[in-house]
Amino acid sequence: MNIPSHTNPVVPVREIAKTLLAVGALAAWLAAEALVAGEARSADTVELLNVSYDPTRELYKDVNQAFEAHYEKEKGKELTIKQSHGGSSSQARAVIDGLQADILTLAMWPDTDAVQRAGLIASGWEDRLPNRSVPYTSTIVFLVRKGNPKGIADWSDLGKSGVEIVTPNPKTSGNGKLSLFAIWGSVTQRGGSEAEALDLAARIYAQAPVLDTGARGSTTTFVQKKIGDVLLTWENEAHLALEEAQGTVEIVYPPVSILADPPVTRVDAVASRKGTAEIVDRYLAFLYTDQGQEIAAKHFYRPSNAAILAKHAAAFPSIRLFSVNDLSPKGWQDIFDTFFAPGKFYDQVQAKVQAGR
Repeated sequence: MNIPSHTNPVVPVREIAKTLLAVGALAAWLAAEALVAGEARSADTVELLNVSYDPTRELYKDVNQAFEAHYEKEKGKELTIKQSHGGSSSQARAVIDGLQADILTLAMWPDTDAVQRAGLIASGWEDRLPNRSVPYTSTIVFLVRKGNPKGIADWSDLGKSGVEIVTPNPKTSGNGKLSLFAIWGSVTQRGGSEAEALDLAARIYAQAPVLDTGARGSTTTFVQKKIGDVLLTWENEAHLALEEAQGTVEIVYPPVSILADPPVTRVDAVASRKGTAEIVDRYLAFLYTDQGQEIAAKHFYRPSNAAILAKHAAAFPSIRLFSVNDLSPKGWQDIFDTFFAPGKFYDQVQAKVQAGR
């Protein structure tokens, strides 16, 4: 029986080598073309990172879209502005530790100042933009269950027995710090003593089962998990929660509260290295334009432009707002020492809370 033989063509080694060289040359050419194309695309693309605090996601989504469209129309280049959000103090720490922010839009001056003191922002940054680099302001208000069953009207009501409070941790959150300042000021700015302020704060924090790291986490705890009777939160965050909660919560404005003035700035070390300083400055200036101010008002931030604020007066009830300088003429550093230095106000609050448990 003859078994047919199947012969394979024999390819000379020299031909194999030529083929491999050709394939290698083609691969190298394709890689080079891809690199050139990538470089061409990158030359027409600008990417920025805005590191912000917790409840500004929606605000800066709209700001970014508006500014990107304006920039691309004018320059013919693609602009992408990415966002990073979290507790304000935690975000400052992340930038100091290496998060490559071109833009910093944190909740409080001390958080931005910490980045400056780390050598990443030039001194005198506050004077680079109008209104000490504060394009909009805000305050802390109460979000309560529909119908306000606990009868919450003022800060003193938060200390009543059986009123469960939701507020972010003052150690990590700008919202948390401002809420603590507001509690203090609600007493001392109306003639009460520091001892009375300490007593009220201790009663409030004793009834706070959860201290989330940031404002958005506290909103989730209150609205979605339905924990607590009162949420202490940013004015804009309260309005956002009101829309999302579908009639199950309502906003209460206390007679007095803290003036929140979140500053914005360029992170010089990053913008200089990336060559983005000019575009960052234009982005920050956009926040002060009529369009930028209207976007702020739409998201319930109080515009720094008096005319635009007046135009939206119905959205911003008039309440007495006291500033950090009202709490201490020496300013932010003294306030931080007063509240957060070891053994000072917040530690005393926690000690009273623990002693009462």
